[in-house]
Amino acid sequence: MRDAFIEELVALAAAHDNIALVVGDLGFNVIEPFADRFPDRFVNAGVAEQNMTGLAAGMASEGYHVFTYSIANFPTFRCAEHIRNDVDHHRLPVTVVAVGGGVSYGALGYSHHAVQDYALMRAMPHMTIAAPGDPLETRACLRWLVANPGPSYLRLGKAGEPRFHDAIPDVAPGRWIEVRDGDPKRVMLSTGAALGAAIQRAEDRAVFSMPLWGMASKPCQPAQLARRWEVTTCEDHLQDGGFGSWLMESVAGTPDAAKVKPIALSADVCDMVAGQATLNRLGGLVA
Repeated sequence: MRDAFIEELVALAAAHDNIALVVGDLGFNVIEPFADRFPDRFVNAGVAEQNMTGLAAGMASEGYHVFTYSIANFPTFRCAEHIRNDVDHHRLPVTVVAVGGGVSYGALGYSHHAVQDYALMRAMPHMTIAAPGDPLETRACLRWLVANPGPSYLRLGKAGEPRFHDAIPDVAPGRWIEVRDGDPKRVMLSTGAALGAAIQRAEDRAVFSMPLWGMASKPCQPAQLARRWEVTTCEDHLQDGGFGSWLMESVAGTPDAAKVKPIALSADVCDMVAGQATLNRLGGLVA
């Protein structure tokens, strides 16, 4: 996903001279194509993520669409107040990019486990969450975010993720994208890099992905849920405050709420150090 992100960002920056990239002293061997081609729109803010976010907000207030880039929890939890007050409250076009969603960096321990980030970012009323399930969804999300600038959170995997689409899909907040045919009444619905786990567990169920969602896209969920008998959500995040909880909230107080069966990572992974595949298995995401 990282390679697809930087390739697409460079292409979009060539067409939009207001796109800027700010990094927190990392991303090397990834971000160079942007930095080399657009040095006047690239800033290394150093190991100072809160300043990075404040700088991005200031640039956005002057007309830039700024992408901040760092690993896992560093551009989110470390900068939560700045995102809340400076970016989301003022509806500024800043896209917070976190590479290593879920337990992609599981071998580095809890400081790098991004398993509570949905809970934080979806509480921001103007924030759009972009959680692509493969490299082609990454490109689709970037195109949508640039065409619809505003506060957003782009959550990427690490590297080497397989493609599940044959072409770049048509995405929009709250839209279910069919990835694999199957029983249309009993479906798997995933967000982010959990798409592979959803396909693995699907059996005869249809598989859908929702790469764009947030507080504002809850109202369009009841109509989609009403057509199903059961919807099993899949996410590489803790259940509390996660994607499945978000979907249940969207139909709270209706019979459709009982249709949602979340699959998420167990909180046990918070105390574990291991590779991504091992943690996804021990955490219950994959069978």
